[in-house]
Amino acid sequence: MLNYLLPLCILASACTSTQSVPAAAGSVDPPNIVLIFTDDMGYADMGAYGGTHVTTPHLDQLAKEGVRFTDFRVAQAVCTASRAALMTGVYPGRLGLRGALDHTAKRGLAPEEVTIADMLKGQGYQTAMVGKWHLGHFEPYLPTNQGFDSYLGIPYSHDMWASHPEAWAKKYFPERVPLLEGTTLKDSLSEFTTLNRMYNEAAEQVIAEHDPANGPLFLYLAHSLPHVPLAEDPEYLEATGQGMYADVMAEIDAGVGEIRRQLEQKGMSQNTLIIFTSDNGPWLSYGDHSGRTPFREGKATSFEGGVRVPLITYWPGRTAAGTVNGANLMSIDLLPSLARLVNAPLPDRELDGHDRLTDFLGQTERPSPTPYAIYWLDDLQAVVSADGQYKLHFPHPYSTLGDQPPATGGMPAKYRLDSIGLSLFDLRADPGERTDVSAAHPEVVQRLTDYAEGVGAESARSSE
Repeated sequence: MLNYLLPLCILASACTSTQSVPAAAGSVDPPNIVLIFTDDMGYADMGAYGGTHVTTPHLDQLAKEGVRFTDFRVAQAVCTASRAALMTGVYPGRLGLRGALDHTAKRGLAPEEVTIADMLKGQGYQTAMVGKWHLGHFEPYLPTNQGFDSYLGIPYSHDMWASHPEAWAKKYFPERVPLLEGTTLKDSLSEFTTLNRMYNEAAEQVIAEHDPANGPLFLYLAHSLPHVPLAEDPEYLEATGQGMYADVMAEIDAGVGEIRRQLEQKGMSQNTLIIFTSDNGPWLSYGDHSGRTPFREGKATSFEGGVRVPLITYWPGRTAAGTVNGANLMSIDLLPSLARLVNAPLPDRELDGHDRLTDFLGQTERPSPTPYAIYWLDDLQAVVSADGQYKLHFPHPYSTLGDQPPATGGMPAKYRLDSIGLSLFDLRADPGERTDVSAAHPEVVQRLTDYAEGVGAESARSSE
């Protein structure tokens, strides 16, 4: 459990519910599904989650009408690994993917893995992706070979280009970032001020051109922002008066509003499940160009600031409107939950996630059938108990800013290496992970250690 690399990422069975659980075969049609995934957005980066440094009226309204989750985590707090887990329901290490792939990577998500898009396509869905893929940039790994009918976006992070502010990156990365349409190079981008607008308009076009006669729609919109380098559309330049990060979030927020308007105009809004979340917590070294979290540390760590992210779900008449839900959930649970929703068979391979559909809809608030493992790269660093109360950290190094003053202007502060010993935290009493209670709860330590040893013994099934 002690393998470690410094962050380089440019880094169960269902419970009975008091509400009916919709399914494809039943009294309602299978819903359209719109999954909106931001990049490096902090837990507190919207008003609905207590953020006062941003203005997000559309996201706040979505939370008001839908379900806002307080205990949703990603499987690894970095780009590629988080996306791999989201798309497959499998811990990323078992997929041979961890950390963040860059422009030199020769591997990607193995085509034999079953993605959410593969599964939904098998149930008659029309599938489209817009935005950052980051699961391999060679043709066999691209979205249109992973279950999506169409794709427009960039294959990896937009900071992987020579204008990155750090000197070493200027020598390492290419001058431009490829923009792909399907598997074809559509353009090469050297600046990104219109990236948000392009993604939002492309997503709206997918909805506008969708023909319900051909089946329901699955749209996966994966924003490249607010990952650094921040890039503002001229329309949003200094629009909020709260700084560049807030301006970028305002544009993402407005895009959510436009997508909802497009769904309404198309007559699709009443039978569309909207899911909004982020790939990991904020990249704190960028200071005023990064997001915020009330928890300890951020991206590229296994602390709550890295792995606990916002999640909102909304489906008119089906989600529990205007509620706050504390169900212990992880991104690996989405695929098996959507499988139940549309009556799809589960992939013919072992999954790590569980069917948590009624929890995702806000109809129940249950513990997980098992604890959750949290990795950094190949290192299993922490385990969260099934009920979400306890989190056990195994001894590991991690990168931290310590007490440095925040960075400004887009240049990152330098991390320093620190370490943590075996530590148990009561997240209900201590969500900031400050007080070790392992001596008071040896039985919890043993139970979570036993689980970690079992998970850690499982080997990767996809080669690099």
